[in-house]
Amino acid sequence: MTSTEDTKQTSVRTPVVLTFVVPVHNEEKNLELLHQEIIKVIGALGCASEIIYVDDGSTDRSYKVLQSIKAGGGPVRIVKLRANFGQTPALAAGFDAARGMYVVTLDADLQNDPADVPRLLEELHRGYDVVSGWRKHRKEAWLSRRLPSMIANKIIAWLTALPLHDSGCTLKVYRSTVVKNLPLYADAHRFLPAIASIRGARVSEIPVSHRPRHSGRSKYGIGRTTRVLFDLLKVRVLVRFSSRPLHWFGLGSLPSFVIGWVALIVNVLFFLGQSSDAKINVVYTTTFLLFFALGIHFLLMGLLSELAVKVSRGPRVAVLDSILVEVHG
Repeated sequence: MTSTEDTKQTSVRTPVVLTFVVPVHNEEKNLELLHQEIIKVIGALGCASEIIYVDDGSTDRSYKVLQSIKAGGGPVRIVKLRANFGQTPALAAGFDAARGMYVVTLDADLQNDPADVPRLLEELHRGYDVVSGWRKHRKEAWLSRRLPSMIANKIIAWLTALPLHDSGCTLKVYRSTVVKNLPLYADAHRFLPAIASIRGARVSEIPVSHRPRHSGRSKYGIGRTTRVLFDLLKVRVLVRFSSRPLHWFGLGSLPSFVIGWVALIVNVLFFLGQSSDAKINVVYTTTFLLFFALGIHFLLMGLLSELAVKVSRGPRVAVLDSILVEVHG
């Protein structure tokens, strides 16, 4: 083989089948063991894979541990964020860097078991686009973690019409065609299956293992329950609105047009019922003009919103441009 042929051959990369996206924030004591578990799963699956660790502004030695892991070889890539932006921006950065046909997400705290990934993939291949893990037997405090989670999951399932038992489980498998196009807002990571379902994706759920925290401290508590519910309402409105802004503004304009036309009709009837020297009623006329103008305003806002949605790059890209520091690999 000539040197030219050798160069061509080495320049061609094997297509990546599976990408692991792991958000990391202050998990220095868990990363080595987690990496060993993921590598073991990759070896068992036997497909071309990559692991993307997203350092979400860690203040401990997590980033140095990740650099050490990458230096040890293997299909490791590191995405570093400028500060601690939260799990949703971290996942968005990982999704954009992912090259695999399928994307696995899991936490870095070792509570998710990478050994469940083959079963999630098996379920995905039954014709689904998203498979979510269900931590059926959670190893956490009942009052501070499990009870608020149960309540939140019931409300989320009701509002999204997607009957998942455990929306908060990070262990999920997606087709890359799904995650590359999902809008990510607020703490939207727990609502990704619901957002995907609204956009036509087929979603399934299977029970997965849940292990006690190996080391470190949990980033979540009972105080987040209210924030989750507000984020759910915000995400629902944003997803519905961004797909059809003119539809929503059009609905908002209807009451204004109805009130305006009623005021006009009443004004005309009032004028016709008076003597020949009667004057137009100022109150009815002002009401008609005000509400008719408000209806036109709503329609114009809808048209402008449609234009903005069509030509903008979207909030996800804008956010990623501002939070990324570097990508290794």
